[in-house]
Amino acid sequence: MTHPSDIEIAQSATVHPITEIAEALGIDERYVEQYGRYKAKIDYNLLRDLKDKPDGKLILVTAISPTPAGEGKTTTTVGLADGLRKIGKRSVVALREPSLGPVFGVKGGAAGGGYAQVVPMEDINLHFTGDFHAIGAANNLLAAMLDNHIYQGNALNIDPRRITWKRCVDMNDRQLRFVVDGLGGRVNGTPREDGYDITVASEVMAVLCLASDVPDLKERLSRIIVGYTFDEKPVTAGDLKAAGAMAALLKDALKPNLVQTLEQTPAFVHGGPFANIAHGCNSLTATRLALKLGEYAVTEAGFGADLGAEKFLDIKCRMSGLKPATAVVVATVRALKHHGGVAKDALTQENLDALEKGLPNLLQHVENLKTVFHLPCVVAINAFPTDTPAELKLVEEKCRALNVPVALSEVWAKGGEGGVALAEAVCRVAEQPNEFTQSYGLDLTIEQKIESIVQNVYHGDGVTFSPQAKKDAQKLASLGFGNLPVCMAKTQYSFSDNAALLGAPRGFTVNVRSLKVSAGAGFIVVLTGDIMTMPGLPKTPAAERIDVDETGKISGLF
Repeated sequence: MTHPSDIEIAQSATVHPITEIAEALGIDERYVEQYGRYKAKIDYNLLRDLKDKPDGKLILVTAISPTPAGEGKTTTTVGLADGLRKIGKRSVVALREPSLGPVFGVKGGAAGGGYAQVVPMEDINLHFTGDFHAIGAANNLLAAMLDNHIYQGNALNIDPRRITWKRCVDMNDRQLRFVVDGLGGRVNGTPREDGYDITVASEVMAVLCLASDVPDLKERLSRIIVGYTFDEKPVTAGDLKAAGAMAALLKDALKPNLVQTLEQTPAFVHGGPFANIAHGCNSLTATRLALKLGEYAVTEAGFGADLGAEKFLDIKCRMSGLKPATAVVVATVRALKHHGGVAKDALTQENLDALEKGLPNLLQHVENLKTVFHLPCVVAINAFPTDTPAELKLVEEKCRALNVPVALSEVWAKGGEGGVALAEAVCRVAEQPNEFTQSYGLDLTIEQKIESIVQNVYHGDGVTFSPQAKKDAQKLASLGFGNLPVCMAKTQYSFSDNAALLGAPRGFTVNVRSLKVSAGAGFIVVLTGDIMTMPGLPKTPAAERIDVDETGKISGLF
């Protein structure tokens, strides 16, 4: 039997006018700004009207370390929210927006899958409401004002060799990682080495996702450090008088986007920092709105729990005071067998030995959440037709040995109905009090915070700092940034900084090559291993399969 593709399911769905979704949530029409019939921006000032309303319960969906086999974290997030509605709970989803880089690169679309999707799927994956374009424009405005300042006499005494601000584009384009610009003679600028980040790695993205309103946005933008003077003093966007114009470009992007699932569960889809090179969470405003408007706010954090969940808990929750009720760790039998050494083309065959070898990856993520963050969790086994009863039983037995509930999630094939068992398990756990805490204290040194994450979350032996990283840490501490949390930029495929070390490796060290401060966002980015802030396209990019016909119907987005 041939199953319809994700995009075919989405295109055949009945989508309700977004005004109906907003009305059902109790949002007054004065806060709703429609972008067509099926999507809208919600004015963040609504939060002021809701300030006295109690928050719902916050459910964080995370996953094992990702593999080519796929884990289905977003699919599970959407299906869980639909499942909660099936059992009579008022749930709201909060997700990140997809970047065009992965959409046209390896992953294709990123709006869930099967019968657990947010719609309109094509819009969400392609441009949506223009937020990422606004972020890129604000980022590049700052770059243009920086270089213009140098060209116009350099009153701030900026050292062109110490510029840290890069331009950005929302596409995987390795050709732009390192460029030389300002060529062509004096009237065309000052020649210097430059480079591009992907938009989701821009600090402007992180700032937008953590800002609460326009004044807070402007204050954060003004703190962004773009480079250093010849006498090594930091230069900020505020020094360049750029924050106001940048905020003007971002004023609409700051408002969360409201869409719906295939089963009309409300979904805020807003912001999209990558979790392997940024903090990997949707906007704080979207999460807060979901908490005020629902009994359960179901959100996700990017990649595995060592990346997205760690940053959600150590950065986003610390800055906002949010406290999750529980975490859901998504795993598939196929992915666990891959962690156990099985090649991608053999994952459909029963292999209990490989599954047993791969299970430590899941168990380590679960144990971290329980013992490091003191957060109760539920394991969601994202079901595939090729999973055998013996394989499912083995996963369940290993999790129950840790006293962790397990639920089979069949949301891809059945939508909310397939998420009822998971929803019931989540509700039982979420009702229990917890002693949630962060994994490190801000009073530690920068180096100690990094070592704490490596030893307690990754379970590595320790950290090696390059000479540049040691110099960076000393410099940032001297500038007063030593009390900030750290944001690890690391491969998503392994607990280590080596993508080839699958499962739950031991005996490794993490290599830190450099540090940089995101002063506007409020954290220090730690670049490890060979992680890149501008990805490249694969040999056969998803873009080759994406097309549009004469009626405007898109194909190839999953």
